[in-house]
Amino acid sequence: MALRAAGCVFAEEEAQLLIEAAATAAELHAMVARRVSGLPLEHILGWAEFCGLHVAVDPGVFVPRRRTEFLARTAIALARDGATSAAPVVLDLCCGSGAVGAAVEAALPGARVVATDIDPAAARCARRNIRGEVLEGDLFAPLLPALRGRIDVIAANAPYVPTDSIGMMPPEARLHEARVALDGGTDGLDVQRRVIAEVSAWLAPGGHLLIETSRAQSELLRDLFERAGLSATIDADAALDATIVVGVFARRSQ
Repeated sequence: MALRAAGCVFAEEEAQLLIEAAATAAELHAMVARRVSGLPLEHILGWAEFCGLHVAVDPGVFVPRRRTEFLARTAIALARDGATSAAPVVLDLCCGSGAVGAAVEAALPGARVVATDIDPAAARCARRNIRGEVLEGDLFAPLLPALRGRIDVIAANAPYVPTDSIGMMPPEARLHEARVALDGGTDGLDVQRRVIAEVSAWLAPGGHLLIETSRAQSELLRDLFERAGLSATIDADAALDATIVVGVFARRSQ
């Protein structure tokens, strides 16, 4: 059964999930009380459904949204079809719980998945979900130098909520998820600018950068890609209300 992160969950479905998760009546009562107080359902259960997987989600960690399945599926397709080797290298940047990286590993067992997040709690949680390397640190900073110029696909679900819009987010998010996972700065694209500025050093020739964004921000983000020398397109999935910008790093001349 899908959770809120993977689609709308009605009260009856939430109740059933809590009943199934509780070992005793007292535990169920406590779980219901936590839910009524506003705690995200996924934090209470300890997992979210994402791309058909049960992804562990620890308290305070960003809950993977269903829309991000579009980012994951696109990363999987590009890694499968456009990688420079039989063992594609995929970076889950700003990984949160590691949902995207876990989905890539499930779909492409031969892929090398690396993930980074600046939030220590997120990095700890991601290590529960990803078999590959999960590194704590700011964007590309914790990566080994040997990965320079060798990453086939970089998938980033960096924070993109403008600072002034944080207060309008649902309480489940703004009160119970790390601010660093939500706040994208004045126009919501502060972290994306930093990713784009550094990405050419890490992508393999012909490699792809994928960044989740909002429909309203997508054209500006595509322009930022193109100014940095990446050929970029805006892709969307209406059913998921998902928008990503996909950039390809031009192959260097031989």
